[in-house]
Formats: sequence, structure tokens, C-alpha cells
Amino acid sequence: MTDGRNGQRTLVLLRHAKAEQSPEAPDADRPLTTRGHADAAAAGAWLARHGLLPDVVLCSPARRTRQTWHAVATGMAGAPAESGPAGSAPTVRYEPTAYEAHPDELLALARAVDPAAGTVLLIAHNPGISLLSALLDPQRADPDGLRTTDIVVHRPTTAWAALTRAPLTTRHTARG
Repeated sequence: MTDGRNGQRTLVLLRHAKAEQSPEAPDADRPLTTRGHADAAAAGAWLARHGLLPDVVLCSPARRTRQTWHAVATGMAGAPAESGPAGSAPTVRYEPTAYEAHPDELLALARAVDPAAGTVLLIAHNPGISLLSALLDPQRADPDGLRTTDIVVHRPTTAWAALTRAPLTTRHTARG
């Protein structure tokens, strides 16, 4: 964990894992595929190995994002092949405004976190999550956006409430 009170903040953006395509079901009810579950667990293991355990998780309430978070949490706890540190349990908030959100809505969620939070994990959807990354660091953001289970790490240099820009320091595509 990072101590937000010391000015060290990390914003981890994660696009949800691969979901089923179902023309019959409402979009918000689409579940993850088998690959999606494996990729999300791999994302959690990667986050743990890199010391990116969140203090706060902001997650869209859509089924695929909730399932992504649950698999990420399992991966962070350490699977036999990936064994990473478990860390303490984060505060998890399922935010209705994160579903079909514009980047400014996602930014507002990040700005509203506890000032003491060091690491925040935001799990959401495209195009909003990709556009938020581009808003925070226009020069380093991938112009093609985030693919499923893409992780981008931004390092804000301001308090959460003042967040407008944050350098993108790391990008990883998790595959299980």
C-alpha cells in the first residue's frame, strides 16, 4: 500500500476482462468468458507482484466488471503459480456512474476518494476508461485505447481532489 498522506498516489485503470457476447441479455448482465476469468486472475497476480494492492476499488456494477474484480482479488491473494502478497482488504465501491461513463465522470470518482488512499483501482468499460487514461496523460496513452484486461498505471502528483493530469508509468495486458 502507498500512503496518500505522503503525496504518493497511484491510480490503476483496468478495463474489464473478456465478456460473453449475448444479443438476448441486457448489456449490464453479460458475464465473463472462461478466458476472461483467467485473465482477470492473472491481472490480480500481476498487481500483487508489482506492489499495486489497492486501498480503494471503484468498480462499475455491471456483471462483467464485478466478476473481473472478484477474479482480480483472487489473483492478488496468490494462486500457487503466481503466489503474490495478499495485503489488507481494500474498500470496494460499486459505482453506478462508472457504467457507460464518460472520462470526466470516472475522473470525478477518483477525485472523491479518501485523501489518505494511496492506491486506487478503477475497473470500468471502454471507451470511458481509455479516454480517462488519455485525459490524464495525452502523450503516453495508447491511441488505440485499452484492450480487455489492460492495466495502465498513472502516478498523480497532486491530491486526489485536484487530479487533472497523472503520468502513465506502466502498461500491462494480463493473460491467464
